[in-house]
Amino acid sequence: MHNGFLKVAAVTPDVRVADVAYNVEHIIRRIDEASLLGAKIIVFPELCITGYTCGDLFFQHTLLQAAEEGLIAVMRFLEKSGSDAVVFVGLPMEMDGKLYNVAAAIQSGKLLGLIPKQQIPDYAEHNEVRYFTRGNDAPVPVEIGGDVVPFGTRTIIDASATIPGLMIGCEICEDAWVPEGSHLALAKVGATVIVNLSASPEAAGKNEYRRDLIKSISARLIAGYIYTSAGQGESTTDEIFSAHRMIAENGVMLEESDTLCNGITISEIDIERLRNGRARMTGYECLSCADDTYHRAIISFAREETQLTRKIPAHVFLPEGEEELKKRTERVLEIQALGLKKRMEHTGCKKAVIGLSGGLDSTLALLVTLRTYRMLSYDPADILCISMPAEATSQRTKDNAQRLACACGVTFREIPIRDAVDAHLKDIGHAGDTHDTTYENAQARERTQILMDTANAEQALVVGTGDLSELALGWCTYNGDQMSMYGVNASVPKTLVRAIVTVCAKDAATRELREVLTDIADTPVSPELVPQSEGQMQKTEELIGPYELHDFFLYHMLRLSFTPEKIFRLAKSAFSGRNGAPHYDAATIKRWMLVFYRRFFAQQFKRSAMPDGAGTGSVSLSPRKGAKLPSDAAGRLWIEEAEALNV
Repeated sequence: MHNGFLKVAAVTPDVRVADVAYNVEHIIRRIDEASLLGAKIIVFPELCITGYTCGDLFFQHTLLQAAEEGLIAVMRFLEKSGSDAVVFVGLPMEMDGKLYNVAAAIQSGKLLGLIPKQQIPDYAEHNEVRYFTRGNDAPVPVEIGGDVVPFGTRTIIDASATIPGLMIGCEICEDAWVPEGSHLALAKVGATVIVNLSASPEAAGKNEYRRDLIKSISARLIAGYIYTSAGQGESTTDEIFSAHRMIAENGVMLEESDTLCNGITISEIDIERLRNGRARMTGYECLSCADDTYHRAIISFAREETQLTRKIPAHVFLPEGEEELKKRTERVLEIQALGLKKRMEHTGCKKAVIGLSGGLDSTLALLVTLRTYRMLSYDPADILCISMPAEATSQRTKDNAQRLACACGVTFREIPIRDAVDAHLKDIGHAGDTHDTTYENAQARERTQILMDTANAEQALVVGTGDLSELALGWCTYNGDQMSMYGVNASVPKTLVRAIVTVCAKDAATRELREVLTDIADTPVSPELVPQSEGQMQKTEELIGPYELHDFFLYHMLRLSFTPEKIFRLAKSAFSGRNGAPHYDAATIKRWMLVFYRRFFAQQFKRSAMPDGAGTGSVSLSPRKGAKLPSDAAGRLWIEEAEALNV
């Protein structure tokens, strides 16, 4: 449970209709298996103690008595097992002459509550109203096995003493399908995890609909959702049951079973992520402090390390799959282009100026500007791309800048800056052969001066090229490449920049454009500010660390508000080399994490003065719409925590 992770299990056991002893035996067997895997919440289908398809046998006192005895048998097993998991099982129960479809919540042999089904379906294949009564809201006391327990839908299991924010609510099957199911009220009073005991018949295409439903509920509630359906063993007189098991978290399907196959589905829900997400949503009303109509069962878990089995994506800004990446590329380019379109219309500019280096960022800026010009029906020849080579500029990037401009049909101009920089350095008393920060920044500022003055002369707009990752690290020159008239890449991280250029290369209309974009995507990221030995290139990632790591740190720190310790743990899992992910050892991850935190806090002043630029994703460093941070905040807490990490 360290770092807010909670291991949970959705289980479809083997059943025999109306054979309670057989069903309890298999429920206990599955509890044992899930507990050994570390599950702290274990969810079974509705009416699993008897089977969902008992029909008029539900009216038989013999079956109802056996079901209660079966529940007590499960409780006794849990009391002796040593497991502290909360287990949800379904059974029919009679109370005051009425029959209810009930979920029983048990921990360590103690019955925490009985939650009756509220929505009783009576359509299509469903005929539950023949047997069951709608459950009551406010809990009332009932006696089971000598213990008095609350019976009602307004029951919350509060485990926040072990995992801050962990509260568990329960609903049954149909409650998820109606406009205002129990999950809405449960979330409003603080439930961060909803469990659903279900018996869902299978039909062609229904599994996709069911999946979308569960993902949608978890996204809307910013909650974890554990769903499990009855499966094989139920009566097949008229239908087959799905055995569909899903574990979702805030709109993301963490783990999902195949349908029509009994078994255990297991994953970890990140309670801390859910808490942080709700805290950010100012419209998310939580009534937990005001609503006293709910019974709260206070529980705790033994504190232990939760082993992660859920996949932690290494490239957090990139979707999985080629088709999804193409869709993301199209959407990001469209947003960038629409932002620039509005700015050009507002300023009345029909010309644009771009510093074209032959690198990734300026390439993306040109592709965006071309798209904008198509939207506006402007002539691409009015896009002026300026290459400004200096002493450290490589022939590869210099050639690629010219080739790219030619392939795109824009105007290209080369303005060498070496003499101007040498003169400037001489004017300020700097020895030009000392390759220090002044030497590097003088080149960046000279280039910006050329772009700005050219824009004035041409009545044009300077399109900025700097990306989100560079802004996060402050890897830009203040009042140099940090400045432009509109920054189209300001919210696009470096990993996504490279991916977009690669996609555009594959979809290029001409061979010339495809070849140059491919070569640019394959070129190491470099500022090209310090001369290197023959055939060598100054490589940014050797100086400040891999961008894929920095993008990972940035996302989890800024978007999810995670601690350095938790980000380190996630990074070790994501960059373990499994499933085709890149490999970095713990020492390397820690080294570059420290660089990230030190640079992030030291360089905010550059972001506070950054130009306008439309946001394209969930992370923004704009001081106007994104991270609103003081320029002089101390990063000591984060740096000290990162320094203390054990590798």
